[in-house]
Amino acid sequence: MSIPLKAGVMIADDHGLVRDGLRVLIDAAPDLEVVSVAGDGIAAVERALDPRVHLAILDVAMPRRTGLQAARELARRRPELRILMLSMHDVDEYFLEAVKAGASGYVLKTVADRDLVEACRAALRGETFIYPGTVRALLREHLERAADADDGSDVLTAREQEVVKLVAEGHTSEEIAQALVISPRTVERHRENVLAKLGLRNRVELTRYAIRQGLVEP
Repeated sequence: MSIPLKAGVMIADDHGLVRDGLRVLIDAAPDLEVVSVAGDGIAAVERALDPRVHLAILDVAMPRRTGLQAARELARRRPELRILMLSMHDVDEYFLEAVKAGASGYVLKTVADRDLVEACRAALRGETFIYPGTVRALLREHLERAADADDGSDVLTAREQEVVKLVAEGHTSEEIAQALVISPRTVERHRENVLAKLGLRNRVELTRYAIRQGLVEP
């Protein structure tokens, strides 16, 4: 993908004030321009497929589809697109999952006013933006958790994770079917498969699992 002198940026965050603040920061840079915004993960994917968008900034925790899920889909459907992740969390599994999903960097919302523009430029250059000292700590924690136990996160398919997220957010089977363009019966089958795979009994336990996995915020 050829990057023009002024790169097009898409911002996806479910909080309007956050989107507005990030837009002001980015539009103030002479080489960056916000060309699209989104309030949830599904809209983020749709708008990031626009050829005017050279960089997608995705909040980790969004309704309907997480930023990580959106990043995975965009990496598959538009691999040349540069992706940055946003989060309130600094030392947790999100950073490693973001990199695995195809993101070029991970920016904390608490310091976005200081780091976001440089992170955008680094991503557009094909570089990875990280905070000094962060990777070693995150890798250590990730390896320790992996050694402790397998929590089942790799057992579910991408579609099953989407269903889990929407169930945990309180959506009905009909609403989930409409959002994912599948039938309600298929939704129920996915939910039954997930419960069986994870050894869970009901929506409450499924919601707790979704929170532990970072699919929804507590």
